Amino acid sequence: MAEVIKSKVATGEYATESEVIRDGLRVLMARDRAVENWLLEQVVPAYDALKADPARAVSVEQARARLAAEHKAATAKKV
Repeated sequence: MAEVIKSKVATGEYATESEVIRDGLRVLMARDRAVENWLLEQVVPAYDALKADPARAVSVEQARARLAAEHKAATAKKV
């Protein structure tokens, strides 16, 4: 990792090693905020809805079949 930092400075992408580290920490913090928001905005409500109505649950096989169908449709669009 130290070599990557030094390389970023050597190529002129950053002026100092501290800038590289600061930028990396900013990206890490942004990712952490994004995960936290996803958990709060999507995971918690989905969990609460499932807890309130267990009949909404799907089996592993149903989930895999749905994902496979979505993957097949997405790859068909790319062709």
